[in-house]
Amino acid sequence: MSRSIDYGNLMHDAMRSLIRQVLSDVAENGLPGAHHFFITFDTMHPEVELADWLSDRFPEDMTVVMQHWFEDLDVTEDGFAVTLNFGDNPERMYIPFDAIRTFVDPSVEFGLRFETQDDDDDEDDDVADIDDAPARPVREAREADKGKSAPKDAEVVSLDSFRK
Repeated sequence: MSRSIDYGNLMHDAMRSLIRQVLSDVAENGLPGAHHFFITFDTMHPEVELADWLSDRFPEDMTVVMQHWFEDLDVTEDGFAVTLNFGDNPERMYIPFDAIRTFVDPSVEFGLRFETQDDDDDEDDDVADIDDAPARPVREAREADKGKSAPKDAEVVSLDSFRK
């Protein structure tokens, strides 16, 4: 019986831990400086808690922005709850960490994208089950997805050379 190291899932766990630490610090101390987050998540994930009108409007995924107005950020081991403002309509939501598809802080050009690499699916359906493939930086993912070169203002670290 041979065993191998599951680097993909280990990387996902590490990236989720990073997001958890960042959000925990923000819950405790607020957003420092110009930092803000764009968080895209799977609205169909079974543990996501979202107002019906939001899940109707965003049946697959949704991007929320945590910047100027958010309240009651509560971070747990498995996810976070936050109240956000949608056109003067505050809505409470819960997002498990394993529902997150992208996490971006554009103020420092930092981003993570969780993908799958399932050969049976279409190329456009690249985020069906985030536990199947390693995370890669958003700029690298954008370059691969669009066939364009990444902007030169950020360093991209590729993990492809370490994969078999």
